[in-house]
Amino acid sequence: MKRLSLFLTIGLAGSSWVACVTTPESKRRQLNFIPDSQMNVLGAQAYQEVLATEKPLKGPLADRIVAIGKRIAEASGAHFDWEFVVLDNKEVVNAFCLPGGKIAVYSGIIPVAANDAGLAAVLGHEVAHATLKHGAERMSQALVVNLGIEAATISLKNNKQRDLILGALGIGAQFGIMLPYGRSHESEADKIGLKYMAKAGYDPKEAISLWERMAKLSGSRPPEILSTHPDPEIRARELAKEQPKVAHEYAQSIKQPSLPLAL
Repeated sequence: MKRLSLFLTIGLAGSSWVACVTTPESKRRQLNFIPDSQMNVLGAQAYQEVLATEKPLKGPLADRIVAIGKRIAEASGAHFDWEFVVLDNKEVVNAFCLPGGKIAVYSGIIPVAANDAGLAAVLGHEVAHATLKHGAERMSQALVVNLGIEAATISLKNNKQRDLILGALGIGAQFGIMLPYGRSHESEADKIGLKYMAKAGYDPKEAISLWERMAKLSGSRPPEILSTHPDPEIRARELAKEQPKVAHEYAQSIKQPSLPLAL
C-alpha cells in the first residue's frame, strides 16, 4: 500500500487529474485519474485499428442497428462523439465499446439478439460502458499494476504499452496483461443499459430473453472464475430483478417496434 500511495502521489502531483470519482449513473466510487480527453484519443485510435482490420457490414440491416444505437445514446443523455459500426464477422458473438462512445457490434450476435429490442439490450450495455467510463477505470487500474508506465505518456504508438492499453480497453487478449472489463463492470453496465433501452422505448424484458438465448450457446464456455463475464443465466436473473426499477422509464417512453433481425 505504501508503494501504491507513493505512485499515486508522484503521478498526480502538479496535475489536475482526479484519482477517485463518483460515477453519475451508479453513484459508485471508482479509481480514475486519466483525463477524458486522453481516453477519447486512445478510444478513437483503437477504433481506427479495428476498422482497418475488420470489414464493416453495409446495407439496410446495418443502418437499422446503427439507428438503434443512436437512439439509445440519445436516451443516455451523454454527449460523446458517438459512432456505431456493425462488423461483418459471423463467427464472433460479441460487441464492444471504446472510450468516447465508439461502439462496434459483430454480426455474429445478430441471430442471438433476434429482434430490435434484443439488439437494444446489447447496445444499451455498450453505451453504459461509455457513460460509466469503465475504460478509464480499467486503464487506471492497469497503470497502478504496471507502475513503470506513467499515465502522462500512455499511447498506442508505444509498442510496450499497446497490449496493456488494448487489454484495458476490452479488446486485447483474453488472458493478457490484464483482463477486459471485469464481472462487476459487466453487471453494472447491464443494469444501466437496461435503463437506457427502456428510456429509448425498447421493451426491457427482451434483455432477459437475450441472456436466456445466450445461455444456450455457452455450453463450452470456461468456468465463470476464468471469465470477466457473469454467467448468462445469472445475468438473466439479475436483469429480471431490475425490471421494476425501469418500469417508469419504459412507461414514459415513445415505444419502438421490435421486428425480427435476420442476416
